[in-house]
Amino acid sequence: MRTLPRYIISSYIGPFLMTFFIAVFVLFMQFLWKYVDDLIGKGLDTYTLAKLFFFVILTTFPLALPLAILLSSLMTFGNLGEQFELVALKSTGMSLQKIMSPLIIVAFLTSVGAFFFSNNMLPYVNLKMNSLLYDIQQKKPAFNIKEGIFYNGIEGYTIRIERKESDGITCHNIMIYDHTQNAGNNKVITSEYGIMKLTEDKQFLSIDLFNGTSYEEMINTKKPNSHTLTRSKFKEQTIKFDLAGFRLMRSQEDMFRSNYEMLNIAQINKSIDSLTIEKEKGISLFKNKFSEIFPGGKKNKQKKDSVNFPVIQPTNPQPVAISSAVNEKERLIDMALNLARNKKYYAENVLSDTNNIDHPIVSLNIQWHKKFSLSLACLVLFFVGAPLGAIIRKGGLGMPVVVSVIIFIFFWVIMISGEKMVNEEVLPAYIGMWIATIVTTPLGLFLTVKATSDSSLFDADAYNKFFQKIFRRKK
Repeated sequence: MRTLPRYIISSYIGPFLMTFFIAVFVLFMQFLWKYVDDLIGKGLDTYTLAKLFFFVILTTFPLALPLAILLSSLMTFGNLGEQFELVALKSTGMSLQKIMSPLIIVAFLTSVGAFFFSNNMLPYVNLKMNSLLYDIQQKKPAFNIKEGIFYNGIEGYTIRIERKESDGITCHNIMIYDHTQNAGNNKVITSEYGIMKLTEDKQFLSIDLFNGTSYEEMINTKKPNSHTLTRSKFKEQTIKFDLAGFRLMRSQEDMFRSNYEMLNIAQINKSIDSLTIEKEKGISLFKNKFSEIFPGGKKNKQKKDSVNFPVIQPTNPQPVAISSAVNEKERLIDMALNLARNKKYYAENVLSDTNNIDHPIVSLNIQWHKKFSLSLACLVLFFVGAPLGAIIRKGGLGMPVVVSVIIFIFFWVIMISGEKMVNEEVLPAYIGMWIATIVTTPLGLFLTVKATSDSSLFDADAYNKFFQKIFRRKK
């Protein structure tokens, strides 16, 4: 590798890694703010949390890469411009495109790598993350009995402890309601004090009760209104509670595999084809059934004379004949109305089924286009950041960060708006998911042209001189 490309790439790698990890951290914190209530108080071990956080960090890569490329390219060329290195390179006859060429190759390879990551690794990561997050959300909060509060976290029991010692295991005035028989508060155990601790395998809670009384109300089956109260005292008694509900129970990952985020391009295409075939079969079946019943359909053209309408003689009508004809006419009108209502309900049901198929197809198309659009965004935003840095000529984390964040927010808002419009079926997926790239590409071309011609696009002095000339002409 020649000296200049090696120098430019080495100047780019440092800002890229720094901005990439900053973007990942920001997106990771967004996840924590969203799911903090589901994670706190569950008693999760360090390994489970580390595993979840690792998968979450991997899921932020497709979005963090475009932001990191935009910011790092702007910082790199801003530093080169601020130190007059771009001026020195251009004085040798090199164009801006040639100076950018090493980083163009790097941005292109990054886009390709981002696509393969989104298509091959991201579905697996999403499957692992969503299944683990679902199991954590279903897990009960950690076992914690507070003083003076009835605790019913253990299934079938309600426990109240009046006071705890400083050691955390010695408790006073313990009251336990046994609801395992679903017969109400017919069995109660009280104790002056006890020792509460977990077993070594942490599968059971053991409470050693001392100086207590057990109350149990027995119902006589022969005499429903007769209740026998049994009271027994004890000096020492041990009760164990199963803590299975407090363990993290892992569910089968197969139940999440059909989600759109867990599919690659080939699986998405296969799912879209299957749903499209199912939709077409439903529409074809609807057309056939509709034409079979509705008078005037293709299959009923030969049967249109099967309904015999009453013939009313225009001359010398008899009262009885007129009455019979009117009744027959009303009967036929009722039959026609019932037929129309049935067809209407049938059409509404078919339309509802079709919409239920259309929504998954739209979601699958969104995921299909998102894998390409976010990958190509890495290359597009590079052509925005690199020439913009050459124009601004400011390095560091000051002006480049502000400009990059503004541009990326602009890009992301357009992308989110396009995805929302696709979900609402206002725009097709091939437009809504690419609208942000379509809008940003001309901006990148415009900035590249301006940077190539050394335009003073962000030079305040140039604008001041321009307005001063206008005012002088007016005077």
